[in-house]
Amino acid sequence: MIDHLRIWCQIREQVPWHDIRHGPGWPHTPVQPRRDGLIHRITTVDHARDPARAQRLLAAYDQFRADTARPLDFGLLAQWQKTVLGVDHVPFRSGPAFAKAGREHYGLDPDTPALFDLCLAGAEDPTLPIASRAARAYLDICFFHPFPDGNARSALLALTFVLAKHNIVLDQVGPLTLQRPANDPNGAHGLATLVVTLIENTQRRAASAL
Repeated sequence: MIDHLRIWCQIREQVPWHDIRHGPGWPHTPVQPRRDGLIHRITTVDHARDPARAQRLLAAYDQFRADTARPLDFGLLAQWQKTVLGVDHVPFRSGPAFAKAGREHYGLDPDTPALFDLCLAGAEDPTLPIASRAARAYLDICFFHPFPDGNARSALLALTFVLAKHNIVLDQVGPLTLQRPANDPNGAHGLATLVVTLIENTQRRAASAL
């Protein structure tokens, strides 16, 4: 069986993350929108699907905003995930995982949890564009698939967290949630480019509202 996690670990080293451009002013100048895109999505899309789930996700977002001084790692994700899922304990998965209706399989080795934290540590790398760091953290969570449930929600929280650490808040997050294959370096690069576009669009709409 193909291990798509192994494939992703190879692909992530091939993606030209450094080629992603910085926008005017950021990450040093705050990007503050007229509306918080993640909150908007939770209170519309998620609430329509399951009001209780949406409420838990909002509570996790409140936690996240108090944690922006902390580095991103599994322990921090697990704290949010307990709130997201409404449970008391969220361990790293104990076996292989599957996603995309079983089309992707993510293996588990003894060093997988440590490798996951090593990958997440890259979100603090100042030599990489902030959009690349946010997009790569999102994809790391998708393809390491650390939790038995709720990985897509965890990935979206992580992406917005990496941006929030630099006072960047998107006014739209829906386009980020499209599924992406583990074996597509162009798709990974495209996600980082999309993050740039969403930041620039947020800046433009915020400026037009002044």
